[in-house]
Amino acid sequence: MLFRKLSKLLALLACLALGGSAAGQEPTQTPAAGKAPPAMDRTAWFRDAKFGLFIHWGPYSLASVEASWPIMVPDPKQGLMQSEYEELYEKFNPTGFDAQAWVRLAQDAGQRYIVFTAKHHDGFCMFDTALTDYKITNTPYGRDILAELATAAHQAGVPIGFYYSPPDMHHPGYRDTTKLAKDNWHGQPERPEWATYLDYMEAQLRELLTRYGKVAIIWFDGLDHPEKYDGARFHKLIHESQPDTLINNRLGLPGDYETPEQFIPGSIPTRSAKIQMAGTERPPESRPAGALPASPQDFQLWETCQTINNTWAYNENDRAYKSATELIRMLVEVASKGGNLLLDVGPTPQGTIQPEFQERLLAMGNWLKLNGASIYGTTFGPLQNPPWGKTTAKGNIIYLHVYDWPQGQLEVNGLPGRVTRAALLATGHALRFKQRGDSLGVAIPHPAPDPVDSVVALRVE
Repeated sequence: MLFRKLSKLLALLACLALGGSAAGQEPTQTPAAGKAPPAMDRTAWFRDAKFGLFIHWGPYSLASVEASWPIMVPDPKQGLMQSEYEELYEKFNPTGFDAQAWVRLAQDAGQRYIVFTAKHHDGFCMFDTALTDYKITNTPYGRDILAELATAAHQAGVPIGFYYSPPDMHHPGYRDTTKLAKDNWHGQPERPEWATYLDYMEAQLRELLTRYGKVAIIWFDGLDHPEKYDGARFHKLIHESQPDTLINNRLGLPGDYETPEQFIPGSIPTRSAKIQMAGTERPPESRPAGALPASPQDFQLWETCQTINNTWAYNENDRAYKSATELIRMLVEVASKGGNLLLDVGPTPQGTIQPEFQERLLAMGNWLKLNGASIYGTTFGPLQNPPWGKTTAKGNIIYLHVYDWPQGQLEVNGLPGRVTRAALLATGHALRFKQRGDSLGVAIPHPAPDPVDSVVALRVE
């Protein structure tokens, strides 16, 4: 009975690590035009990528304020009137922007995809849309920033997706723009003009999906009551335009993956017990911490978006930076639960990435150069709450992420299967071990090879 349980668990981990395909399975047929490929095929790259770059950027960087929210929920301390916010684009001239430098930074950080804010809730478009004058090509800068970034990403082979906000404070079909946004920022679907706004959304999404090459992700952010946007209409549009494009869960429909915001779920998300709607506060857990999904099909694909300091957009006054250690361990914890980390930067008004962000991203990249095999292409680990750190898994390899490095011997309890080899991942140096039942003792060197996270790779039958 114990052997069958262990075999089932190892098969589950291997199946997830391989994108759900069984050995000897026939190749998937190319989907018919206008139909999305099977979900597992479309999400395979995303499941493997694990680490992406989120970019919140626009004229609001000039004022060191968050995107859109100063006009939706004004803060008297900021002293920024809506008219002043809306006129910022007239001064926006980020002459230091270098799309290739941004992509290189993402690659050096070990990030495998990029999501860029094409339009935030304020309605300002960072692409050359034909549907409004409130856009990047009407700034002093005058160039299509999104086009330059998309081109650089495509040339480097980095998947790029677009954040697109369904709320739009600038469009008269979304809300009565004769009033301040703070009075009706939730939108007014009861007005007859609402239909014109949905048509505007459709036309802009068509632009994004037909003018900027392959789009890896459309990242919606519908805020409250996203069902008012008729999500089925836009899912259909995306699937018909680019069948491989992934869609998140913020348009009133499940989408391809869930998006907890600024928190990591305490337990592995499953389809039968999904994450509560994203928010800045941690929602109550619906499953016991450490519980594993009952089957590969029950696992719920997910991605958490997080900031390096406390704000999404550039803010010269926000110096509360997370350390490189915190960020590396954040990535490890996310991967240990089968998720992706979409880590945000807010570029400066000049179009550069501030040194504090670069330093942390590059430190993550340096750690991944040695330990990336324990993150990329992995799924959740079989041990969710070991006292010394975290675990991830790939096929028949279990990676032990050891934060608290003991002296002499690492004790691992509850391990599934028989271990046939143990080694330090970064060096390949083999380690002596002794196993009795599901308990394993691994002889380890002193001091810890890596003060942040030393990874021991176990081959398990």
